[in-house]
Amino acid sequence: MDLNLRYQQAEDTDIDFLLDLRMKTMNPHYENSGLSTDRETTLQRVLYQFEKANIIFLNDQPIGLLKVDRTFTNIEVLQLQIDPSQQGKGLGKKILSDILEEASLAGKTVSLSVLKTNKAQHLYKSLGFRIVGEDQYSYFMETERQ
Repeated sequence: MDLNLRYQQAEDTDIDFLLDLRMKTMNPHYENSGLSTDRETTLQRVLYQFEKANIIFLNDQPIGLLKVDRTFTNIEVLQLQIDPSQQGKGLGKKILSDILEEASLAGKTVSLSVLKTNKAQHLYKSLGFRIVGEDQYSYFMETERQ
C-alpha cells in the first residue's frame, strides 16, 4: 500500500484540530459507554501526554492523531484517531502494521486499550493483538514480544 503518510509533532496551535478530531472520532464511543463527552473532559484527553502527540498527514492534509509511548520493552499506542472521512481506507491498519514491524525488529511488545463499544477492536485482533485484561469500559490488548 503506497500511502503518503507522515507525522509531525503536535503543537499548541493544533489543539483546536485535535479537539475537533477527538469529538468526531471518540465521543460516539464515550456516549455509548456512558462516559463524559463535555468539552473540558475531551480537552483533558487531548492534552494527556501531549508531548507524545503527532499529527498524521496524508498527502500533506492533517487527517489524524497518533500518540505512542516507547519504553525499553514495549510500544504503547496511547491514542490513534483517524478522521471519519478517511476511515475505511486502510490507514489505521497501515499505521499499526508499521508500529508492529518496529516492535518486532526491536523485540518489543505493542499494547493499547480500546473501549468495548469501539469496533476498532476487530482490526486490532486481526493484526494479532489479544485481550490481556479489561475494566468496566475497556479491553487491554497486546501482542507477543517477537
